[in-house]
Formats: sequence, C-alpha cells, structure tokens
Amino acid sequence: MRMTFFRQLPLLVIFLFIPPVFGEDERMNKPVAIVIHGGAGTIQRAKLDGETEQAYRDKLKESIEAGHQVLMSGGSSREAVVAAIRVMEDSPLFNAGHGAVLNHEGDAELDASIMVGSDLSAGAVAGIRRIKNPIELADRVMTASRHVMLIGQGAEEFAREQGFTPVDNSYFKTKRRADQLKRLKLKDQVSLSEADDKFGTVGAVALDQMGVIAAGTSTGGMTNKRYGRVGDSPIIGAGTYADAGCGISATGHGEYFIRAAVAHDICARVRYQNASLRNAANEVVNQKLVEMGADGGVIGVDDEGNISMPFNSSGMYRASVDREGRLFIGIFGDEGE
Repeated sequence: MRMTFFRQLPLLVIFLFIPPVFGEDERMNKPVAIVIHGGAGTIQRAKLDGETEQAYRDKLKESIEAGHQVLMSGGSSREAVVAAIRVMEDSPLFNAGHGAVLNHEGDAELDASIMVGSDLSAGAVAGIRRIKNPIELADRVMTASRHVMLIGQGAEEFAREQGFTPVDNSYFKTKRRADQLKRLKLKDQVSLSEADDKFGTVGAVALDQMGVIAAGTSTGGMTNKRYGRVGDSPIIGAGTYADAGCGISATGHGEYFIRAAVAHDICARVRYQNASLRNAANEVVNQKLVEMGADGGVIGVDDEGNISMPFNSSGMYRASVDREGRLFIGIFGDEGE
C-alpha cells in the first residue's frame, strides 16, 4: 500500500499543479458590448434631408456591425474598436480619414488615439497627413513602439517603417469640405464640423469576451485650424480613456475637453466614487461641460457591458449593440438609448 502511494505521488503532484482552465472559459463566455459615435452638435431634423439621414444611419449600422462581429468571433475589444472606426474613417460622411475637415492651408491634418483598459496601454498620433486610417497607426504606436504619442513627420516616418502605404493628402479632401473651408475663411472663423454641415469626429468603445475594455477616437479636428492645432481626440485622458472598469470616447469642442480631462474624469468617478457609468457621464457632460460653455458628448461602456451615450447638443450620431445583442442607432436628441 505504501509503495503504491509513493508511485502515484508524482501523478498527484502534477495534477495539483495543473492550472484550472474553467476560469478562462468562464471569462470567455462574458457578454460583449460596443458603442460608437460619429460626432455631436447642432443636428436637427429640419436641416437633415431624408436621403442624407438614411446614409448616416446605414454607415453607423455598418460600423457597429463590423465591430460587433469581431467581438462575437472572439476578437479583442482593441480589434473591434479599430474595425468600427475604420469604417467611419473610410466614409466621406464623418470628420475622420476620407472626408476630414481642412486646415487653413486647405490640407487634412488627422489625429487618432486608442487605449486598452486591462493594462492601460495606449497609442496616439497627431497632425498626420498621409496615412489612410489614422486609428490603425495609433494602434501600431501602442503595439510596436515604446511611445504613446507620435506627431507629424515623425509619425509618418514610423508608419513607413511599419509598412504603411502612404496616400496623397488629396485622398482625404472632398468638395463639401473645400466649400466649408471657403465659407469660414471669408468669415475668418474656425469651426467644429459638427456645428457646420453636421459631420463629426468618430469613436468607439468595446467590451470583449475576456472582459477587457478598449476605447478609440479619430478626427480631422477643426475647419480652418492653424498653427498645428491639436484637439482632445488624440490626447489620452481627454478624448479617449479606458481602464479596467470604464472606457470613454468623446466628441465636441476639444479645448474644453482637454481642460476638463473629460474621458479620464468620467472613469475616475466610476472607479473612486463608485458612481454608475450613466451618472458619471451625465454629470460631466451635462453639468461640468455645460458650466464651462462646451458642447459635445461621449460614449462609454463599463465592465458589466452597460452603455452610456450622453450629449448636451441637439444631436449625436451614435449606435450601439448591448450585452443582450440589441442594436440601437440614433441621431437626434429625442431618440432614446
């Protein structure tokens, strides 16, 4: 009996040190959720014709489904965010990628950022002019460099080293954006695209089957901007933030969102005040920003898959698929979540 026990002892030891796999399977079975935005601003039914409205709804649906499909196939929240934003960057409807607003010189200068909540890894690019999908380059900065933010020519040099194929800046330009620039130059003004012609910055936040949250944002910034102006979209903590319990992407007047550290503030309230995502986001968007005189909105997801999409303007292009798989697409302020 004694010999038999000692002969079996190595097997017992091996068995005791085999890591349990059920915990990972359990995590892999968590419900997923994703939310996107295409900009917030003065968006009114009376000024948006039926054909244009439908074009927006169709593109929002394409974007949210692209991201949700990644999540349902077991992909990461980071991959889902990139997939969803890429669709909007490729569309002339939004102020990101193709169709971005133009600066004072008539060129597109693009910004983007992405962050993963599980390890606080992040990547961002600003002032780039020749990269078709800025969100992909921001993602590569996060995964293939020792840095968080790269700008201008340096970011594009890094892109070439990483195998990105540059495009001519003319790829981003559309007649509508050129006309918008002419109008504002005559008035000597700058403008957020959301308040003029109702196009907007884009973003996505997702929760994957492993319970990891990621957030990303991409934009062309302000029409007629000068001096290398950069807004909140590529700034971690202002336009984009994600931690273990919360992810946020913002859209609006970037200078205010930077000063208020909007994205981080919301997640900090969730983490340190034990506030719900909905309450934290509403307090920042509809109280703090309003008191500062700032228009805009945010989208967010928490670690339980709860979604929030508050905005203090008349509308925000937005869509979501919640943890029950329910699809929502909205534009105007009277459309519920």
